[in-house]
Amino acid sequence: MVDHATFTVQPTYNIAAGPLVRLNGVRLETSGPTRPNWVAGLAPWSEGEVYDPDDVAELERRLLETGVFDGVGVALAPVDQTTPEGHRPIVVTLTDRPRRILEAGATFSTAEGSGVDLLWTWHNRFGRADTLVWQARAADIDSRLGADLSLPHWGRPGRTLRISGALLNEDTDAYRRTAVALAADLRQRLGKTSWFSYGIGLDAGRYDENRFDPVTQAPINFERDLVILTGRGSAYLDRSDDPLDPTTGWRLSGSAQPTVVGGQGSSAFVRAEAQATAYLPLQDNATTVLAGRVRLGSIIGGEELTVPSDRLFYSGGGGSVRGYEYQGVGPRLPDNTPRGGLSLFEAAVEIRRDVWRNFQAVAFLDAGAIGFQETPNFNNLRYGAGLGVRYRLPFGPIRADVAFPIDRREGDADFQIYVSIGQAF
Repeated sequence: MVDHATFTVQPTYNIAAGPLVRLNGVRLETSGPTRPNWVAGLAPWSEGEVYDPDDVAELERRLLETGVFDGVGVALAPVDQTTPEGHRPIVVTLTDRPRRILEAGATFSTAEGSGVDLLWTWHNRFGRADTLVWQARAADIDSRLGADLSLPHWGRPGRTLRISGALLNEDTDAYRRTAVALAADLRQRLGKTSWFSYGIGLDAGRYDENRFDPVTQAPINFERDLVILTGRGSAYLDRSDDPLDPTTGWRLSGSAQPTVVGGQGSSAFVRAEAQATAYLPLQDNATTVLAGRVRLGSIIGGEELTVPSDRLFYSGGGGSVRGYEYQGVGPRLPDNTPRGGLSLFEAAVEIRRDVWRNFQAVAFLDAGAIGFQETPNFNNLRYGAGLGVRYRLPFGPIRADVAFPIDRREGDADFQIYVSIGQAF
């Protein structure tokens, strides 16, 4: 009598590929600049492993996310008598985007002025799905000449090396800055849209600053030449349902930048920021959505007068507190120069409601405060409120907002208008 029996069956058939298939590499079948050995290095399997359609889909996704191909085909090769029995390669076909793309654009904002941009993008210059962007911008606030090189899947899948350099001329109400800026960062993707990054930046330039001296309690003006070395660390966790038009979920981001300043006014400090956003559908099919945002910032170890003006915190504008001009939320010096601070608090709440076809109406309330100690304070909170409209396109909504400062101060505009792509947050 047999109490029990155990049977082991050796798999001989793969539902997706027929009889058991083992993979023996990647074969790039289209001509072009992309290097075959670079494509083979993206395969999420080792030679001889059993065929898995999920691995093939992952290779396709890794190639598509580089952004340099109009089309990617990844499929199991047909039976070939020249390969060992049961072994078949994966065939990759690539459709390249145009190798050179020239783009021009213009922007206008009542808060941040106007500007024109010229971008010349080179794709696949080094045969590894790289992107090199040459940029020229002439704008009221931020003009620059620069280049940005992006090398996807650097050393491992999902990691991107980005190297950038630029000549800058910034002319804001708070300061003027002419500088050379260099940076290198490594970004590692986590899932589809989340990531963390780390790197280093080096800036050298001249600052023309109107500042407030906390000791004498008086404004001062000075020019100084500075060299700034910055460590760069940041992370972004996205659990929302759409990058440009979220209706549910949440997002969390943070950054820390240890900084050493040399030159006229040496100092060392850490600049840290964190932001959280959340989205709650109030009706079926997300016809009405409640959205909220909170942002905190702090400069640790620095003093208001020695921290370079462009590293201080400012608030106001379409990406922070609507209803105020760029840098317009915090206190001002007697000559109307914005006073940057050592801490920041911002919050916003929106109600987004579908009203007709692709149109959406929005009502919002924003708040922000600049502080002069390391910990954010709420002594000088400013509020802005307004209405907006969104027009949904296949790639995301077009946003138009009109916002009004609450308890308007002397020097504040009656209203501000903002137009951009994507939701405000």
